[in-house]
Amino acid sequence: MINKKGLPPYKVVYEILRKRITDGIYQKGDILPSENELCTTHEVTRPTIRKALDRLVHEGYIRKKQGKGSIVQGQPHGVGILSLSGTTSAIGKENLQTKIIIKPHLEKFEDKAFGFPLQTIEKEVGCYRLERLRIVNNNPVFYDITLIPNINIPRFANRNFENRSLFGIMRKAYQIEVTGGEQKLLAISADEKLQEYFRLKSEQPILRLDRKMETNKEGFFFYSQVYCNTADYGLYGTF
Repeated sequence: MINKKGLPPYKVVYEILRKRITDGIYQKGDILPSENELCTTHEVTRPTIRKALDRLVHEGYIRKKQGKGSIVQGQPHGVGILSLSGTTSAIGKENLQTKIIIKPHLEKFEDKAFGFPLQTIEKEVGCYRLERLRIVNNNPVFYDITLIPNINIPRFANRNFENRSLFGIMRKAYQIEVTGGEQKLLAISADEKLQEYFRLKSEQPILRLDRKMETNKEGFFFYSQVYCNTADYGLYGTF
């Protein structure tokens, strides 16, 4: 197995299988190769394969059935803004367009990030700010502002986020994964900027989510403020 990025073997297998499912190579109802076949193909041990498959089960890509093996479920269901798998994984990249409104750039943290208290280190190092408009089936549905601490994420500002998954980039490039978090939901009236982005009438109500996301990296959080036009899309998933 070729591993140029230095990832743990199970993550390499996970990324390969996950991509084959999201790309439609393995479709809903298909049965993945057996654990023995995957061990041979990827030249890894059975515990490595099981760890990769368990993660796919946890994220909803496959299910295991005694006597049959690993059955492909397809893309996780729901719009995904409340899901740990992220919007791209939940909706499917063929249905989602990401337009970068403001490219990631370094700036100082305020005293709080969307109402969430900050650690001293976060205030010292600052954050990368990224603003995106997410378009689902040609309808603008999400506008999000994300703040990511400038802690061991080299060349972050130089990465291409156009039509790319932020969760995917963080996972693949930095081995940082969202594991949970907290969020506050508010109903607000759309201001002029949001009316333009969402093509809404004056002061039409929308949903705002203020989020603090925990990760597998000790003391590393990122924060987002997401504006949601839920006229045609409900929000589903777990967080």
